[in-house]
Amino acid sequence: MGEKPETVETASLSRDKVIIRTSIIGILTNVFLAAFKAVIGIASHSIAVTLDAVNNLSDALSSIITIVGTKLAGRLPDKKHPLGYGRIEYLSAMIVSGIVLYAGITSAVESVKKIIHPEKPDYAIISLVIIAVAVATKIILGRFVKAQGEKVNSGSLVASGSDAMFDAILSASVLICAIIFMVTGISLEAWVGVVISAFIIKSGIEMMTETLDEILGSRADKEVTTGIRKVITEEPEVRGAYDLILYNYGPDKNLASVHIELPEDMPAKDIDRLIRRLETKVYKETGVILTGVSLYSYNTSDNESGRIESDIRKKVLSHDWALQLHGFYLDTQTKDIRFDVVMSFDINPKEGIRILCEEIQQAYPDYKLQIVPDVDVSD
Repeated sequence: MGEKPETVETASLSRDKVIIRTSIIGILTNVFLAAFKAVIGIASHSIAVTLDAVNNLSDALSSIITIVGTKLAGRLPDKKHPLGYGRIEYLSAMIVSGIVLYAGITSAVESVKKIIHPEKPDYAIISLVIIAVAVATKIILGRFVKAQGEKVNSGSLVASGSDAMFDAILSASVLICAIIFMVTGISLEAWVGVVISAFIIKSGIEMMTETLDEILGSRADKEVTTGIRKVITEEPEVRGAYDLILYNYGPDKNLASVHIELPEDMPAKDIDRLIRRLETKVYKETGVILTGVSLYSYNTSDNESGRIESDIRKKVLSHDWALQLHGFYLDTQTKDIRFDVVMSFDINPKEGIRILCEEIQQAYPDYKLQIVPDVDVSD
């Protein structure tokens, strides 16, 4: 017998298990590393090693937050939140980014204090061995956590994995400073701590910015939008798919709305059948839930409308800020011309409409115009 197809619910449960299992591994590893480094840091009077231990504890806290965020995000939809709680994961990723940023700032402050008031460390060989093992452990942990995060599309795990890799660099720098001190008697750990802290702060800001983009709503992935349009326009009746907007409600939970162009004489029952078929195909092939399909009709029997459309299209697209014209329809009986224009962010939509209306009305004074400005929301 073949394998049963994976449903949305089972896929979500599998994803949550991966995130929680990976986070628990991170917690246990960081707690053990923090304990060893704390002992070494206190015994050797090394600010760098002690801060490294504190940083490991912050990583463990980040993993705990990731678990809590995943559990909350996995709650089933209810009347108050009918589209679920998936966006909580973005909030947990933001908190993790804040912890990384705080750890970097704290490390920088303590390192500067040690530059002003230096205190020579006292390392032992066993201390260097433990630090070296910690470096290797953090590299392995960081690559594992980040890979799992990318696999299940978890911003929190990716952030934690990236942070672990920076921790490995920090620990390696501490190790190098310790070796230099033992060989030459020169203490560089406070200066190196400042440099590494700057990289950690930069990483925290970047992770926070990426997560903020997800919360605010960023431009849809071109590969996804191209895939959706391809599925829709494969239908012979559909001349084009436009105004595609994706609404994200958490990792791997995307809803979409779109306009499609259909023949003006297509019966409603056929349109209904087509839309239902498109909803099924789009979800099956892209994982996106098509929640709204609006219609444009295009002229099929009037050659004059085709000539006018071609002329108006040429006039509109002669402007650099006019990116696309679609939804064109001309009614010769009522003398109406209507279409949409996608405008770039380089012009105020009101100004763009004013310019187009003046130009087209001058060429076709007998027609009433209805031009709708569209936002360049997706590729």
